[in-house]
Amino acid sequence: MAFEKIAFRASPTAEAQETLRFLLSRHQDSPVEEADVIVAIGGDGFMLQTLHQNLKSGLPIYGVNRGTVGFLMNTLNDTGLLEKLERAEVATIHPLVMNVVGCDGSSHEALAINEVSLLRETRQSARLRISVDGKVRLEQLLCDGALVATPAGSTAYNLSAHGPIIPIDARLLALTPISAFRPRRWRGALLSHKAHVKFEILEPEKRPVSAVADHTEIRQVAEVNVRERRQVKLRLLFDEGHSLD
Repeated sequence: MAFEKIAFRASPTAEAQETLRFLLSRHQDSPVEEADVIVAIGGDGFMLQTLHQNLKSGLPIYGVNRGTVGFLMNTLNDTGLLEKLERAEVATIHPLVMNVVGCDGSSHEALAINEVSLLRETRQSARLRISVDGKVRLEQLLCDGALVATPAGSTAYNLSAHGPIIPIDARLLALTPISAFRPRRWRGALLSHKAHVKFEILEPEKRPVSAVADHTEIRQVAEVNVRERRQVKLRLLFDEGHSLD
């Protein structure tokens, strides 16, 4: 690939801002509307923020790790940004769409690049009923919560909750419980990327639950539906040998 115009974005941390100044001393910054690629400088959280802000641009995004983890980022030394961009490998990912019905009857929708998670709001554990493609698969899950993760998000919260790491090109989703109490031995499931997952919150007044799609949180929910939004395509660029595979 050849990238002539670069739009730079950086997190407000001192290290990211220092890298931004260095790169701007060697490359011209272009508006997103005119750019061929976006270079995001920071950590995985900043990459997620950049992806959400540029859902409609269709531009590939190359991450430079100046954060703590950097699963979605690349390592950049003092030189060679253009060469790295030209040799980069492309990973196409698709977000999840979360449709929520609140306890007050309100409706909400949000996109998640990493995962949709349900979390208990109080000391009381959550009580969930889980259906997949219209069929109840778990009549009752007593837990701290549960999540549905994309392949890109499988190394994030999903991994911390002991869920599986999914290859980026696998057409799968991870359904993972968070601190399951009953059934205690249930460790989750791998689902087709076409699956429609429905969570019903049992006893929502006694055991309130919030639903989170990446950075968007809806509190006191009654029902949450999750599925992949295949028509939305996000392109991440990775150094050779450092792809999400």
